[in-house]
Amino acid sequence: MAKVTNAFDTYTATADREDLSNVIYNISPTETPFISAIGKKSISNVVFDWQTETLPTASGSGQLEGFELSRSASTATTRVSNVAMIQSRDATVTGSQDASDAAGKKSEISHQMAISAKALKRDMETALCQKGAKTTGNATTARVTGGFESWITSNVSRGTNGAGAGAGAAPTDGTQRALTEALLKTVLQSCFTNGGQPTMAICGPHNKQVISGFTGRSSARQMIDATTVEASVSIYSSDFGDLKIVPSNFSRERSLLLVDPDYAKTSYLRNFQTVDIATIGDAETKMILAEFGLEMSNQAAHGIVADLSTS
Repeated sequence: MAKVTNAFDTYTATADREDLSNVIYNISPTETPFISAIGKKSISNVVFDWQTETLPTASGSGQLEGFELSRSASTATTRVSNVAMIQSRDATVTGSQDASDAAGKKSEISHQMAISAKALKRDMETALCQKGAKTTGNATTARVTGGFESWITSNVSRGTNGAGAGAGAAPTDGTQRALTEALLKTVLQSCFTNGGQPTMAICGPHNKQVISGFTGRSSARQMIDATTVEASVSIYSSDFGDLKIVPSNFSRERSLLLVDPDYAKTSYLRNFQTVDIATIGDAETKMILAEFGLEMSNQAAHGIVADLSTS
């Protein structure tokens, strides 16, 4: 079909207004399941301490009638410490850009700071979930808080040559192996034996799919729509309680973290705060920061299945 003669078209026009949506699409992952699940507290020093203790071994023995007391030794607490680290994000915007009418934004600097806040929270989740070693730091070395993986020693399953020293020391990665239900059940049993009751399992996307394929669900009965295929496990009901399976983009894919949220806290020396940086020209700089550390209230409440395959 021929075009109408001399019809003025969009290819020739030079003054058509642009059509730019006022919606900005951002699909970067922002879920932080570990920070969201555990508690938080305030601290007053960059090095912060807490105490743990254990009960004496249970005994089924009785006492003689008229027995003479044999005094038992008192049980001392164990003092544990971690370090608060500083993380920050910042943004700089020129005066001209902030004064301009940008699509989807009332203020460029406000928009950039909103992005920075989300990015900082992801940074914190990464630091708290992974195996960073507790580092006290000095004038030339940044402090690092000991992450979740650096504390667990009681309830663990590791690959060949894998090892964990605990107390905030980074574990040694071992030979990777496939996640199996048997590995998970072994660590859950250890948790129960030691008094732990983890209620959440944090894993990467690959091992979330592995868990959804556990054979234990083959006998499950579910009411689903005729057009729905149910291929996911969101709750693993074990012999020792229910475990919520939570995928994460910020824990290590090679580690399955078994968490009791009641026994871990984000400890803030300085909670989220925005700092106006001195202006040195026609641009505005703002910084958002947090100074925080992980209190692993009692590492025996948690567990880890480490050195897992990632694909």
